[in-house]
Amino acid sequence: MENQNLENKYNKWIVILSVAIPLVVALLFGVNLRKLGYDVEPLSFLPPIYATINGITAIVLILAVRAIKNGKPKLHENLMKTAIGCSIAFLGMYVAYHMTSDSTKFGGEGIIKYVYYFILITHIILSIIIIPLVLITYVRALAQVFDKHKKIAKITFPIWLYVAVTGVVVYLMISPYYVY
Repeated sequence: MENQNLENKYNKWIVILSVAIPLVVALLFGVNLRKLGYDVEPLSFLPPIYATINGITAIVLILAVRAIKNGKPKLHENLMKTAIGCSIAFLGMYVAYHMTSDSTKFGGEGIIKYVYYFILITHIILSIIIIPLVLITYVRALAQVFDKHKKIAKITFPIWLYVAVTGVVVYLMISPYYVY
């Protein structure tokens, strides 16, 4: 019963964060400090850093799954906390970059353009969907409701991995078009 109370306690926060994070990111994405007259340098050095963080997140997620399958729950827990931290760091840098820099247009043509936009759109949609999934999965682990945790983790893991990997792919595909 105590575990159920812990889950219920966090449910409100899961809903609030699952709605607030995408809304705040979308709002801030539309705010360009330089266009508003603020004298800020464009943070054009950030895209390769946050793409690398996405790559690290993917690796950490895979290592975390291997850790739990090898009976190392404490290592799994620490790796998952690292993955969440990486995702938060990515988000902060992503928003900071877009608040100080002009958006880069993809310059590819033909079929590659459609491939890029398919990957980008699925990446964006799933990056919104993954927020509540990660939060629910994490809370169920905190509450030590491991049967429910494992059940949702089987859904969360591949989506989160896809988001992390496609974040790197999107960066690699658009990086030739960045203006530094």
